[in-house]
This record gives sequence, structure tokens and C-alpha cells, in this order.
Amino acid sequence: MKKDLIQELAVTSDSKIVLVVFDGLGGLPRNPGDKTELETAYTPNLDALAVRSVCGLADPVSMGITPGSGPAHLSLFGYDPVQYQIGRGILSALGVDFTLQHSDVAARANFATIDAKGNVIDRRAGRIPTEKNRQLCELLSRIEIPGVEIFVRTEKEHRAAIVFRGPGLSGRLSDTDPQKVGVPALKVEPLEDEARQTAELVNQFVEQARAILSCEKQANMILLRGFDKYEALPGYAQRYRLNAAAIANYPMYRGVARLLGMTILSTGDTIHSEFETLAQHYRDYDFFFLHIKKTDSMGEDGNFEGKVNIIEEADRCFPVLMNLQPDVVIVTGDHSTPAVLKAHSWHPNPVLLYSKFCRPDQVKTFSESECRQGGLGRFPAVNLMPLMMANALKLSKYGA
Repeated sequence: MKKDLIQELAVTSDSKIVLVVFDGLGGLPRNPGDKTELETAYTPNLDALAVRSVCGLADPVSMGITPGSGPAHLSLFGYDPVQYQIGRGILSALGVDFTLQHSDVAARANFATIDAKGNVIDRRAGRIPTEKNRQLCELLSRIEIPGVEIFVRTEKEHRAAIVFRGPGLSGRLSDTDPQKVGVPALKVEPLEDEARQTAELVNQFVEQARAILSCEKQANMILLRGFDKYEALPGYAQRYRLNAAAIANYPMYRGVARLLGMTILSTGDTIHSEFETLAQHYRDYDFFFLHIKKTDSMGEDGNFEGKVNIIEEADRCFPVLMNLQPDVVIVTGDHSTPAVLKAHSWHPNPVLLYSKFCRPDQVKTFSESECRQGGLGRFPAVNLMPLMMANALKLSKYGA
């Protein structure tokens, strides 16, 4: 769909849309012939909803492309992730309520563990407690480099956001995170000539950070990735005429929602609290994004049973949602994170779309194998937003 067509056709109405995103939902069986995490989970509420819905499989970017969380969510929100390339650092900074300026360059940081030889042995430093993270960010905030202001902010557990502010900075920088263990962290490299000075400044910061963290047992290094320079995007109110709210307890996902102008609702750390927050604010907004994080965390940790348990925990919360009688409900993932891979993957995500105007198909359970047979077929995730809008009667007719 053309970038401006949906904006041209969008109309307001009283109907309400709820998008539930299980982060890293898609999975794989541990052995040939076994079930995936979602297929293993006991999900009577999701299965009952699937029977009343039209289902399918969605590719976050394109077939065979493994997406990061940023582009995967932008796609779900109807923004072409190839056209709108937003670095993870920008989303992390916005997610911790940092007020970005147009000259700012931001990066996502992982506290990590390196051995005596400088090789990375744990990219997440054992998922250190958030309070420990705050202590370390306070230490790194004392780093001073001429010509640039540096802001270090805790995100959650091992994650942090780093913002560099100064004249002439460029976000065209390579990552220091090697994305694997057993090798040293990388140096920041400029991806264009104009970024050379910025690369030098960031490398100075990394070296000073490594010296400060050297006495730590777990978090004795930082890894940076997702550098970008801040630019605003057309928001939900402008593009879709929606009064949208986000319910997410991980900062990065609040960041992408804030980038698009959604109101960020305060919620608790449990899945149940997120659904309760939805119920409390249901009258106030016409679009809700509800994010479930730990399916992804369990997948990245290779914890098959843990991912199953999170899916089952979320399933038990769905009566809270359905008792509100929403007009449109979409349940899907942003990307797949199979526990057997311990990483994001290219596999498409199962999707269900419920509304009284959908054409229910023959799908009887919400799973990868069943959704493969669904009426939506296999399609780009960027097409989900127009489908939500149409089923909510929020798109006018195109042409005479």
C-alpha cells in the first residue's frame, strides 16, 4: 500500500482495536515431528478466539529476512521497515523517557562479560538486576570527552541507552556488539566519511567505560549497537486518526510507541497487570498496543519450557480482554525467537484477526501449523494495520 493512501482513507469511528504482540512468538520443534512452543502450550482461550477469527502467517520484513525488534514492530504498526529505518538506540532512549534533540546520536548498550583475553563470554552479563545497572550507569555518566555531551540511562536488566550530543555528529556507525561469544568486542567504524569524528569519540567512550568496569565480575564491558540520529516520524494521530495507547513494561517497546505518538500507560511488571491496565483505560482510547516481552527472553535463553509457560500465563489473561467486547483483536508476534536457535529467526509469525466482519476460516487452534492453513495466507506484516483499520470500519472507500 502506498505510504500516503491509508492516511488519505482513514476516518474516525467509535470502534476499538486491540493489538496483542507476543515478542518472539514463533518457534520451532526441538526434534523433527515434535511441537513448537506455541503448539505445546495449553491455550484454550486463544484457541477459542482463533475459531472465531481469520488466521494466517506474517513475515515481518520479507521471506528469509531475520528482523530486529525495531523494524518488526514498525512493520506491525504499518510503517515499511525498509523505508523507515530506525536504529535501536533511538527506540531505547525514547523508551526511558529521554528527550532527544535532532542533533543527538543514540545507541543501545548491553552490559556484557569478557574474559581475561578480552573475548565476550556473555553478551547479557547474566541479565544483571536493574538496580545494579543503575549503579553502573551512574559510574559511566562521569565519563567526559571534549566536544560531546554523553548521557547514560538504565533501560532494564543488562540494557542501557547511550546518547551522544554535540555538533556535527553522525549516526552512521557500526556496532561494537559481535552478536556472538568467544570473540572480542568490535571497534566502532564509520559507515561514511562524515562519521569518522563521531566514531573516534565513541571509541574513546568505550575504552573509558571498559576501564571503569574492569573491576566488575559480570558486567565488565559494554557492547553498543543500533546507532542512529534522531528524526521524527508521522504519528498515529496524523496517519491513522487514532487515539492510541501502549501498554508495555520494557522500555524499548515504549520507545517505538512514543516515536509514533502513542500515549504510554503506566503498568506493572506482570502480564496480568498489563491486561488490567487495558481494562482500566479502555474507555479512553480507540487503539491499544499490548506487548508481552518474556516469550522473547525465554527464546533467547533457549528455555523452551519457560516460553511455553509464558504463553500459557498470557492465555489465562485473555478473558479480561474479551469481556471488554473489543471490535477488533489481533494476536501475533513481532518476530520468531525459537528456543532451539536462542535467537531471532526468519520464520513467519502466526496471526489471528477477530472482528464481527472477518470471515472465519477452518483454523481450530492458534499455532504455526494451523495458521498456515488460514484464510489470510502468508503476507507481509506491514499489511496488518490496514486490515485492522478496515475491520474497525476506519477506512473509507478508495476511488469513485
